Amino acid sequence: MTPKVFTKLLGLFVLLLVFQTVVMEFVFGRLVEHTAGESFHLMAHEALWAGLIALALAIPLAAWVARRVTARIERVVAFARRVADGDLSARLSQASGDELAPMETALNQTAERLGQSFAEIESRRQELAAMLDSMQEAVVAITPEGTVRWSNAVMHRITGTQLYAGRPLVHFVRDPDVLACVRAALDHGEVRYGRASSLTPGRMFEINAAPLPSGGALVVLHDVTRIEAAEKSRRDFIANVSHELRTPLTSIQGYVETLVEDPRPNAATTREFLGIIHKNATRMNRLTQDLLALASVESPDYKLALQPMRASALVQDAIESLGGMVVDSEVELEATGAPDAPVMADPDALNQVFGNLIENSLKYGKAGKRIRVGARLVESEVEFTVQDFGPGIASEHLDRIFERFYRVDKARSRDSGGTGLGLAIVKRIVQAHGGRVWVESELGAGAQFHFTLPLAPAPVGEKMASATA
Repeated sequence: MTPKVFTKLLGLFVLLLVFQTVVMEFVFGRLVEHTAGESFHLMAHEALWAGLIALALAIPLAAWVARRVTARIERVVAFARRVADGDLSARLSQASGDELAPMETALNQTAERLGQSFAEIESRRQELAAMLDSMQEAVVAITPEGTVRWSNAVMHRITGTQLYAGRPLVHFVRDPDVLACVRAALDHGEVRYGRASSLTPGRMFEINAAPLPSGGALVVLHDVTRIEAAEKSRRDFIANVSHELRTPLTSIQGYVETLVEDPRPNAATTREFLGIIHKNATRMNRLTQDLLALASVESPDYKLALQPMRASALVQDAIESLGGMVVDSEVELEATGAPDAPVMADPDALNQVFGNLIENSLKYGKAGKRIRVGARLVESEVEFTVQDFGPGIASEHLDRIFERFYRVDKARSRDSGGTGLGLAIVKRIVQAHGGRVWVESELGAGAQFHFTLPLAPAPVGEKMASATA
């Protein structure tokens, strides 16, 4: 009990005593004045009535005071329950400045500070969730019992379903490598690594399962599909280059050794062997040039000198500059028409594209005796075509023909001196221009190689003229 409450109750008790004294004084005064001769029994009777009257007045007053105090306490209890239930906006109304007012003020301040603290915690939680959702890696937190505690949006996309908190991880993830890493991290409290190949078809993930200080584990899945594909492509590239170089080198080495070890070389045989050596050296030189060209167009530093050029001029330049390739082949190189629409192009790079396509058609479509080069306007781009009338390409090869070192007929490609890189270079250059490249062919009906270039933007003057018109 506080000093203020004690003082108040003591003052109330004194007030009641004074009130009873006044009543008794009044009653006894009346008794002395009017009933001086009556007996003592009558005086006692009157005194009893006086006490009853004083008590009847004191009880309602005490009840009113008690009701007020009880109501204040009940409001405090209701306030405490609302705060305990999470309603941090609850506040106590301060109707007076009595001894309970400081306690109500302190409780209101406590609720306000709790609200601010929880708001700050929620804001940080949302920031953390947003950061985890923006990650490229899939993240899922696991409880010591193996149930999901939390997961980010990337994990939902990988599994194809919503991971509900409180449900076992095995209900959503069935990959044995992931589950094994999680179980090892939970049981042994150590960081475990692994690879998952069956979590999503066609994709490879690197697993990192680490124990949490509070129990459970945090699992991070990093998609390494592109890295694996790049590594495989690198290995295949090295293997193909080694194979392409080994064949002519072996041939050159064998013929040179034969010439060196022959004490009396025959002039005709020597000339024949030197011709073969020269052919293989030329093939190696061509392979080296194509490798350098491919490395250049695939480099991040590869830049094009783009400028507006008429499509018809590009086709005509290709016919004139590359006509010498077909002079001794009895193949006719002809233009089939092209629009004057301007396109954004690098002349040197486009000359290489036409050169590789025409050379490819000359090697594999020579039997058709004709190669046609043309272009047509298609919406916001110009489509260029190089067509031959040779044996054509089977449908199973069409999707892979622009891959490095891919050949439809490997034996004929080596005989003709092909490196298997020409179409891959064409694809990279066209893509660097912002265009597309594809092939259409049927067996016995020749092949049509198509690529597109975007139209050049109209000059400012033409834009203004078209706008006013």
